[in-house]
Amino acid sequence: MTTAPEAAPKLSFADALAVYLKPRVLIVLLLGFSSGLPLALSGTTLLVWMREVGVDLGTIGLFALVGTPYTLKFLWAPVVDALNVPVLSRLLGRRRGWLMLSQIMLMAAILILAASNPKFSALYVVAGAALLVALASSTQDIVIDAFRVESLDVDEQAAGMAAYVAAYRVGMLISTAGALYVVSGFEVLGSGKDAAWSLGYAVMAAMVGIGMLATLFAKEPARSKAAAVENAVHAGESPIKRVFSAAVAAFSEFLSRDAAIAVLIFVILYKLCDAFAGTMTAPFVIDLGFTRTDYANIVKGLGLGATLIGGFAGGLVARALPLATALWIGAFLQIASNLVFVWQAYIGLNHWALAVSITVESFTGAIGTVIFVAYLSSLCRSPLHTATQYALLTALAAFGRTYLSATAGYLAEGIGWPLFFVVSAAVGLPSLLLLWWLQARGHFKALDVKPA
Repeated sequence: MTTAPEAAPKLSFADALAVYLKPRVLIVLLLGFSSGLPLALSGTTLLVWMREVGVDLGTIGLFALVGTPYTLKFLWAPVVDALNVPVLSRLLGRRRGWLMLSQIMLMAAILILAASNPKFSALYVVAGAALLVALASSTQDIVIDAFRVESLDVDEQAAGMAAYVAAYRVGMLISTAGALYVVSGFEVLGSGKDAAWSLGYAVMAAMVGIGMLATLFAKEPARSKAAAVENAVHAGESPIKRVFSAAVAAFSEFLSRDAAIAVLIFVILYKLCDAFAGTMTAPFVIDLGFTRTDYANIVKGLGLGATLIGGFAGGLVARALPLATALWIGAFLQIASNLVFVWQAYIGLNHWALAVSITVESFTGAIGTVIFVAYLSSLCRSPLHTATQYALLTALAAFGRTYLSATAGYLAEGIGWPLFFVVSAAVGLPSLLLLWWLQARGHFKALDVKPA
């Protein structure tokens, strides 16, 4: 007979704050920054660079396809679960060895993209370099997600998710607003626009070093050590057989659960409206007549503050409320934030209005992401399969951003910006229907065990 989970005891503000200062949570915070940094470098920031040199909106929209590794990363995630990295895993451990390797790959890929100027290089060269960044970044995400889920105790999960997502959003802000500031700064110092962009990307490559330091100071999760001992039983088998066995076990365990297919569809749909609008936000702002510095000033200032507040607010919501209720809140906030950009489209070139739009988008986006990460984390139960199952879930979540959003540029050109953001808000409605169905079926009850 299954007993109901006990209600979590109320914590004082000091106790709640102390959780964020635990070493494991601080390491997760730094890794969240490292995870959020590269996404915009092959996405939003690259699109601004391309738009400035005259690439058309249709082509810019198609560049969403370079995010393909984020949707397919579950295919090589079993390698991370089943195999060790020569030398690095022996020195650092199962998870940390893979972390360091992926970060080295990421730094090199960003430097390659820095040398691929869309003004002088063929677009397929730029796309190839962006694809390398996405490949290295998605591999890092596989390992960070597994490390985060395995390293945090139950009473640290809510704080860890909030810290991770807030830092993730800060990383994205650094690689958007921060990168634009750096590019403009190099121009002020006398560099030409083309050289300034390349130098700006080189600075972003150096920022990967923050994640490397976190990896060096982190401790290998105890759950990962236990899984490594179990994996050692199969050390005599061929690597291909070990990877294949890990993949089969991870996928079959997940697909054997009740309503598994519906859950996977829900994961695809939940962030779709946010991804659809987010793909074109930067070109939208540039088309309104704002300069890259205008955009960076607002995102760097108000956007950063709203992101931090939203991230920690999302952590409180995820901890205090039933999971289904929190998901409803996140879904409605995402739809509302898209409609704010409809208002911005009619207001036009108005800095105050853009400040409001970016603040709302950053705040609601951070809340929704923390809640969604809480849901995905609750679906991963075994340290033998954490990397593979979480990679599958996040790859599906990225499906909308990568494929379903690839036509966003053509749609914006065809119907105009106001109607585009109305459509992007409506894209969120199917996820609400599926959320209602899953809740009625009792899907969330088994996941709704709050920290003790």
